Amino acid sequence: MVFAIVITRFYQQIILLFKRSYVFYKLTVESYLHWGESHGKAIGVVIDGCPAGLEINENEINAELALRAPGRNPYTSPRTEADRAEILSGVFEGKTTGAPICIIIPNKDADSSKYEPIKDLLRPGHANYTYLEKYGIFDYRGGGRSSARETAARVAAGAIAKKFLEHNKIQLMAYVKQIGSVEAIVEANDVEHIRTLTYQSPVFCPDPQATSAIIALIEKAKIEGDSLGGIIEFVALSVPAGLGDPVYEKLEANLAYAMMSLPATKGFEIGSGFRSVVMPGSEHNDRFTKESGKVQTQTNYAGGTLGGISTGMPIIGRVAFKPTSSIKKSQETLTISGEQASFNLPAGSRHDPCVAIRAVPIVEAMAALVLVDAILLNRCVKI
Repeated sequence: MVFAIVITRFYQQIILLFKRSYVFYKLTVESYLHWGESHGKAIGVVIDGCPAGLEINENEINAELALRAPGRNPYTSPRTEADRAEILSGVFEGKTTGAPICIIIPNKDADSSKYEPIKDLLRPGHANYTYLEKYGIFDYRGGGRSSARETAARVAAGAIAKKFLEHNKIQLMAYVKQIGSVEAIVEANDVEHIRTLTYQSPVFCPDPQATSAIIALIEKAKIEGDSLGGIIEFVALSVPAGLGDPVYEKLEANLAYAMMSLPATKGFEIGSGFRSVVMPGSEHNDRFTKESGKVQTQTNYAGGTLGGISTGMPIIGRVAFKPTSSIKKSQETLTISGEQASFNLPAGSRHDPCVAIRAVPIVEAMAALVLVDAILLNRCVKI
């Protein structure tokens, strides 16, 4: 027992030292820090470690933000944020300088008055309770820091990361794979075609039949005052083999960490994911072949990684988002002081009936940031 305690403490010290060096190491490669709250004056992001010479401008960032913005159609929140980004530093004459890039996005359509009547209630499915337990204070206006509003800053950072991927001829896309019980059928081998179909769809689903069924499902949920969850699938093509690390920088682990850091996420899988448990090894093992002098696999159940390192096959992952927590049905809850109460959304509240829909460009952004970091880290592993 004593020996076990000593080993455990030694292990904890090693992990602590690793984490400290890891943070420093990450900051010397590429990192981003986003800031701001849902109903604050602005949100924004600081990106450090972006290589110099990458062409980028505010219009390209704003084009990405427009995909995430609310108020596009009846199937998203009616909040009408223009989401116009302004680059404050790190870009000169249309190119990155290597200095930290600071981007600010003002909040224009924040109506905090709707939250006054419910500020003393523990909102079911929201972070009021946990934030209060941790910090002793909670910005109830739209959920403050826990609001999905902060994801606009991630999309802004992702716009720069996607330009870097484009420079390296890596293609990336995301789309709605499933909403509620409706699952889309998508053959993700033509990125531009799938992207066009995705953003033509009001629910970001490239399958027209699934789009119609999803719209009907959302309309039904809205009438009932309820909400839906969904799955976003992302695919990265032409990713070189060798990205990632056997242990501490596993590519799929970093993708999982990035995706699970998003609001409302409840699951992540790569390749065959949870379906792999019902497959025998003889079926799940991807057979290596050689096509035009290039090593690849006949199938891709692994989802583009083996041992934490990319194989060169398409990286395919999925992210599960829970149903929107803010619903119009009356719910039983507690007050901050612990008394029984009923929770009802104030009249005029504005919320997405399904948060997964607007998560498509956010998932794309997070995948791009992880892949860029892996590329930059890989530049120093061998001569």
